[in-house]
This record gives sequence, structure tokens and C-alpha cells, in this order.
Amino acid sequence: MDGNAKPDFGRPKLQLPHSPEELSKSQVLRGLSALHHQQQQPKTPIPQSPAVPPSNHTDPLYFPPPQSSGSSGVPSPATPSPSGPQSPDKVHNLPQELLDAGWRRFWSRREGKEYFYNKFTKQSLWDQPPIGSPVGATRHDPLGIQIDLPAGADPNANAASLDSSGSGGVKRRHSTQEEPLSPSLKTADLKGPFWDFTLMTNAQIYERSPCKLPPPHNDTELLRANLTNRLRMQYQELCSHRESINAPKESFNRWLMERKVIDKGLDPMLPSNCNPVVSPSMMREIMSDIPVKLYRPKMNNDARLLLSKYTESAMKMVEKRSVTPESRKVVKWNADDTFRWLRTQPYSSIDDYMKRLAHLKEECGPHLCAAAKSSVEGICTKMYNLSCEAVKRLHSKHWELLKEHQIEEPPETDKAPPKKKYQCYAIQMMVPSPRLPNVDVQEDGEMTVLRYNNGDRLKISKQHLKKLDLLYRIHCREDPFRHNFLPRVWCLLRRYQTYFGTGESEGHSQQGALPARVLKTLSEQFGVTFEWFASPLNCYFKQYCSAFPDTDGYFGSRGPMLDFHPFSGSFEANPPFGEELMESMVRHFEKLLGGTTEPMSITVFIPDWRNPVPEALRMLEASRFKRRQVTFPAFEHEYRSGAQHYCQSSSVHIKAVHGTIVMFLQNDAGFKIWGPNEKKVRALLDAFQMGNEEALNNSHRTPQRRDSKIRKIDLEKETEDATNNQPSSSSSSSSVPLKSEDFKAAESKPD
Repeated sequence: MDGNAKPDFGRPKLQLPHSPEELSKSQVLRGLSALHHQQQQPKTPIPQSPAVPPSNHTDPLYFPPPQSSGSSGVPSPATPSPSGPQSPDKVHNLPQELLDAGWRRFWSRREGKEYFYNKFTKQSLWDQPPIGSPVGATRHDPLGIQIDLPAGADPNANAASLDSSGSGGVKRRHSTQEEPLSPSLKTADLKGPFWDFTLMTNAQIYERSPCKLPPPHNDTELLRANLTNRLRMQYQELCSHRESINAPKESFNRWLMERKVIDKGLDPMLPSNCNPVVSPSMMREIMSDIPVKLYRPKMNNDARLLLSKYTESAMKMVEKRSVTPESRKVVKWNADDTFRWLRTQPYSSIDDYMKRLAHLKEECGPHLCAAAKSSVEGICTKMYNLSCEAVKRLHSKHWELLKEHQIEEPPETDKAPPKKKYQCYAIQMMVPSPRLPNVDVQEDGEMTVLRYNNGDRLKISKQHLKKLDLLYRIHCREDPFRHNFLPRVWCLLRRYQTYFGTGESEGHSQQGALPARVLKTLSEQFGVTFEWFASPLNCYFKQYCSAFPDTDGYFGSRGPMLDFHPFSGSFEANPPFGEELMESMVRHFEKLLGGTTEPMSITVFIPDWRNPVPEALRMLEASRFKRRQVTFPAFEHEYRSGAQHYCQSSSVHIKAVHGTIVMFLQNDAGFKIWGPNEKKVRALLDAFQMGNEEALNNSHRTPQRRDSKIRKIDLEKETEDATNNQPSSSSSSSSVPLKSEDFKAAESKPD
């Protein structure tokens, strides 16, 4: 059905003209009617799947008049039905039971096929409704005009009983009417097992320009996936051919993340405008695997073989590469000494072999890196150039698709929006989106499978699909009938799977999230309503920053975190563990906290790496905005997997293999409101312990003892300093490391 065309149930049937004058008038009226409908259609043509026009007539709104028994011509297309008498016209060509229930058949000019419309219940279906069992509310609403009936209402009641002017009536919502929630969206759904969309944001921003990226399209995402997979294979070939090593595990994913920190190109994922061209992250990871990749062996023979292989590869490398005589002399001398030691110590322990290997790497490593520097720089440069070529191809293909729908690329403008204060709102797209092609949907147990163009099967759990549906209803106003919802979900899943990689568990560590109980505690105790690093698949709040504004913006994303500049609010930051990204994050937070007098608080979760200490951790520990630091030991807490949207429920939570440091960064105004006192920190410690989610969810029913490995923490001095409002990075900012051997059972103090 045309979105603007309303069915006229009482109109007289059309009659064929009998004279040239009548024929001319009929053609003129029909032409004016078609022009009127055409003007009401959206300016962007909507491609649809091919369908057969009705009754060999070119006008899709034309229904042939009834044929008399003695007239000649084309027979009526009506098919006799054993269920009862039928009318020969297309509208009433249905069994009598369905006609009495209010069902009529129409032709959708927009979709190019027939649909069924109930004039009593305002329902629309693609397939013929069943006889004898009235169809109630269903999610299959092809025309987007279906409404939910009041409780106890009869779906077969007459139209007068459902009139909107009555006391129990339901009025059809206009397509352009803007309301915060869909009529079928229930408030109870806004709070789920791992999300809470009832919380309003306390983040405030200045008005910002809309996103200039083109909207996602299924064909473009397929092309991006193919080009990215080709880049991954070329990276492996370059490492194997030039350095005789395999590409470091997940090095390509970290390269993408590191490049996007400085990239100013045209693609949201692949880099194309970076300075410098050579990636420090990629170069560092390749160098660490030269001449062979090191690992911790479990058997003595494996340790002996690894040491021998490293020594032999180091000697071959200095013989084949152009190195200084001094470097060749040092490497050969250490290699000969190692071989002599291996011959005289055939039964050494694993620790002895690993100590010898560490000594050899320390002595020969700098000389080997100098020998391989030019070759590794060539690999990094080659990968960047290949990425630039892929981005040009993607950009050209994307705008070719959009120009088919009369969508032109917006002109470049540097005009800044007026500096007005607003509550934080989602990314707004500057370029309009066409109607996207259909996506096949199948249900497979607890999973929903989406497939486009008979390609890969992308899985998502029903709970996560429900979560995306809620985010889409809340944030996406330009698609009130949700025609593009499933295609955009497919684009979202395709983008993140392309970014993660082709491996079974590849890339998921970059999308690990905090447990829901931790985010709930942060919201209750520290007023957190916003996540700096999230995605529509793993977010807890409806306000968050994510990597891809084009695919994620329709689901509430505020865009990349480095492009987000709030001046007030309480935030949580759990970044992917990339050194360059974490350093940029700290500099960004320092600038935001130092540039506002409004209350601002940022709770940062960062890995406890000490050998060596990352630069980002040094910057955080020396920050003048640090109010408190807490360390959670390894194997005592957990994260949610980056594959939580399709993995088994038993694999959602992953035990942390490293310690986690929690930093509270707050300016003076934020410290007065959300300062980390003893009670708040204890609540966070309880929530971060493994296995406490069920106890936390039931805490409002049964009182719980806090005897889960939490030691008593003496924060009296800090509480006194907070009361006096005299924080400093040296005195009041203390670190409380929680080591596993220090944990003691402790009774909770009464509040």
C-alpha cells in the first residue's frame, strides 16, 4: 500500500468508457491521479524486489470492472474459492468469512505486490489471513500501520466501536508524528538483563555538526568485508615473504584501531589519510617476532628447540642482511656461545632455557631490529597504500549507489554550529538514506539469523536483537515504520564482524565490556549515565560513544570518543587495550576536565601492566584530576565477551587474566558530587567480584553479607581529606591494591 494512499471502501466500481470523449476524460483523470500520487511519494526512489503487475494492466492502482456474462474481453482474474461466493473485483476477491471480518485485498504500488488490509482493526499483512482464526497483534506489519488493540477489544468488532473519538478507541498514528517511543514499546522492556535505558543522561554538550559520512548500504558493506579480508591476506603474505614469519596475532586489528586515532580519511574503518604513514603499532609487533616468534613452552624439549631455532635464525639474518661489521660480530659471538652451552647442558630446566633466551634476545635484539628496519617499514607502507586504494574504491562504489537514488554528496563546509548547550543527543546524519534492500530472516533456536544476497549467515541472539530494536525505536526518528531496521542491523553485524576478523575468537578482546552489575553500581553510586567506549551490541546505557558513527548512529551512538566533547556529566571509560588509543584517551580527558567548571567525573578502567608500564598508565597516575586509584587482582574479576551477542550464555563472562586499575578522574565540582568515598568504593568492589551478579539482583529481597573476599579498607584519612575538599595527586590520591593474599572476610558496616 502506498504510504499516503488510503483505501476507499465505499467507492463505486470503475466503468469502462464507451465514447472517445469519455475515454479522453478517463485518461485525463487517471493521469492526474497518478501525478498526485507520484508527488506524494518521497523524492528518493525506493528499489524493491520485482513483482508481477496485476491483470496485464500498466496502472498498478487499476482494478478491472466486473464483466457481464454476455460481454467479450479478458476474463476476470478472480479465482473461484470453495469457501464461498466471491466478488469478481480485486478488492473483494476473498472468501466471505474474511470479507465479514473486514479484510480486503489491495495492490501496493510502493512494494509492487498485493497486500491485505483490515478496515476494522487497521491491520495489514502480505499473506492472506487464515479463515476462522482472527489475526491479532503481530510484528509482521509490512505497511507499518498496524496498532495494538486495547485490552479486551474484539478484533472483529465493527469500525464504530474502534473509532478514535470513543472512550476506548485507538487512533492511527501519523507517519510524521514525532513521539519519544513507539506505541508498541513497553516501558518494562527498557530495563533488561544487561541494559537499562530508563536512565536519562546527565552529559551536556554544545551543538555540533551532523555526520557527513554516507549512510550504510548492504552492497557497500559486502564490498568493505571483501576488501578488508583481502588486506588481511596480503598482510600475511608480506610478513611471510619478507620476514619469514606469520603475521602477529590480531596485529591487523590493532593496526586499524591505532590508525583511526590519527586518520582523517573518508572511510569509518579503513585508514586513508594518516601522518606518519608507518604505523608504530604494526612495526613494533612485527619487530617483536623477528627472527622467530617467542612463547612460553610447557616442556623442556620445546624450550630447548625454541632457543636453538632463535639462535640459528639470528645468524642467518645477519649473514643475508646488510648490517654493520660490529653488529655481525656481536650476533655471531652470542650465537656461538649459545650453541656451546646447548651442547654442554642437554638436560637443563625450562627456566634455564628461558633465561638463556632472554639474555640472547637482549644482546642481539637491537642489532636484528636495525637489520630488519627498512624491510618492516616497507611492509607498513605497503599496507597503508593498499588500504588507501581500497578506500577509494569503496567511496566511489558507495556514492554510485546513492546517486541512483538521486542523493548527491554534500559540499564541504567549515561553518561551525552556534555554541548552544544541549543535553547529549545521538549522531545526526547529514546525507539521507534510501530504502535499503530486503534481508532474509530465520530463527534458529535462541538465535536470529540474518542473510543478505545469499551471503554469510550473521547470527544475533534474540535478546540482543530486542535490545537493538529498543535502541532503534528510541533514537531513529527518520524511519518511523522501521522499514530499514533489519537491513541496518545486518550492516551493523557485518561491520563489526569485518572489524573483528575471520578467526573464531579474533578481535573479541577489543569489545570486552564491564559486567552489567558493575555498570549498575557505577550508575547508583557515581551517577554514571554514559559509556565512552561501547557499541550497540554491548552498551548498558542508551548514551555511549562507539567506533562507527554511520552504522551505530541509528542506534544511539554519539560517535567516536575523540570527537565527543562534553562539558558536564559522569562517565565510564573501558577502552580497548591499545597503547596509542589509551594515550590519546588520557590526553582527551585531561583537556575536557581542565576546560570546564561544570561538574565532570570519569571512571577509567585500564589494565595493570607493569613490565613495562604503559605511557597511558603513567599519565593517569600523575594526573592532577586523579582522586582515587583501586587495583583488582587478576583472576578475581571478569568481563563480558565481545562475542556476547551470539555466543553461548556460559561463555559470556570471561575471567580477567591481568589486573585491572580503576581511576577516578574528577574536577573540583565533580568531586563534590561524585567523590569516591568508602561506601561507594566498597559497593564497586563487591560488584566487580565474580559470581556476585545474582546476589546483586536479589539484594532488594534478602540482605546479603559482604564476605566475598573483600578486605577492610581504611579510608578514614581520605574521607577526612574529601570533607575538607583538599585533594591532591600526592596526598589524598592513594592507591589501594587488592592482592589475593590480602583478602579477608569482612562484615558490612551498617549504612
